[in-house]
Amino acid sequence: MSDFSPAPTGAPAIAAAPAVRSPSQEAAWEYAWTVREFTASDAMAATGMTRSTVIDALENLVGTGLLRELPNARDAGVYRKGRPARRFELRDDAALLVGVDAGRTHITVVVADLRSQPLATHRVVADGTSEDVAQRRRVLAGAVDEALVLAGRTRDEVGALCVGVPAPVDAAGRSPRHPEGFWDLMNPDLMSLFDWAVLRRVDNDASLAAVAEGAAGAAAGRRDYIALLAGDRLGAGVVLDGRLLRGAHGGVGEMIAFDHVEGVGSAHGLGQIAAQWAAEAVAAGEVDPASPLALAPEIDGRVVLELAAAGDPDARRITARVSRVLALIVSVLGSIFDPSLVVVSGAVAAGVDEVADAARRSLPTDLHLPAPELVVSTLGADVVVIGAVAAAADLARECLLERWSA
Repeated sequence: MSDFSPAPTGAPAIAAAPAVRSPSQEAAWEYAWTVREFTASDAMAATGMTRSTVIDALENLVGTGLLRELPNARDAGVYRKGRPARRFELRDDAALLVGVDAGRTHITVVVADLRSQPLATHRVVADGTSEDVAQRRRVLAGAVDEALVLAGRTRDEVGALCVGVPAPVDAAGRSPRHPEGFWDLMNPDLMSLFDWAVLRRVDNDASLAAVAEGAAGAAAGRRDYIALLAGDRLGAGVVLDGRLLRGAHGGVGEMIAFDHVEGVGSAHGLGQIAAQWAAEAVAAGEVDPASPLALAPEIDGRVVLELAAAGDPDARRITARVSRVLALIVSVLGSIFDPSLVVVSGAVAAGVDEVADAARRSLPTDLHLPAPELVVSTLGADVVVIGAVAAAADLARECLLERWSA
């Protein structure tokens, strides 16, 4: 996880009111994010500003502590004639980025520098059966604090923090009420929980998977795509025209509507339906009792996908059904949003290559629009936290200078 490109733009909630900053400082700050070390002449060429304006802006940024001036080229031993060039770089240690994947049963926190280089990773197994909101807040706060301890850093050094949750999230970082209270539990006012962070953002986990895929994954360079989280539950992060879509209540990409789509029938993810269908087949005696599937001590989606990949005929029959469901999901999403690409993301992606291959062959041809390209992510189970760090970096790039100067 390093050197993310800018994340798809959205409208994340941020803390505090902006301070006034000069256009020249803003231009120099933006340029510093795009390169490693650079000279004043490099900044002049990139921004179109005069030398005196550039030098003044860079010196002011050095004064804030967000940039550092490096030894000049002569002192560094790489320049011999004429006036030595002044060299600068973004101070990657000026502030921290914190990304959090706040799943129901697993929490991952990554602390990184401003260049998104990880400094520490902390993982917590949470009680997925608990409905105690106060306990979830304590667990999440403790996980972030422990990650900072592992990095040898403190809350005061955090410049931007982003948390991904399995719930829709609006532009203010709030989740709507859920009929069974699940969204309220997953996002128990996390904007206030982390109000000590200079900049903070709470977002849907599938939306952050889309950020990750656009910044460092299969959708890099794409402007119209969907990241499909499809492990236990379906969720979609939708990027169109380079913008991450949210909706009035943060519900773009919520998949409960698939309960009413014939051939899909639920918002269960690929792993969950594979496990369910395998268990039903074993119980109904439709599986060879001596087969690896029947003898598995526990049937979950990972087991079914792994056995199918190994050639087990019973597991392959199950995954063939799963591939048809995936084809329908991709077709419906393609018809509604018209993306050029759908990326199957998350932990389930590690075992769905054959499922995706079969789904590509099963994509309906009667939906008029061209079917989106279907690919499998390479970012693995950490796709949400990768996206959270990328979103925190984007937030820092856009807003940290004005907060720092306030």
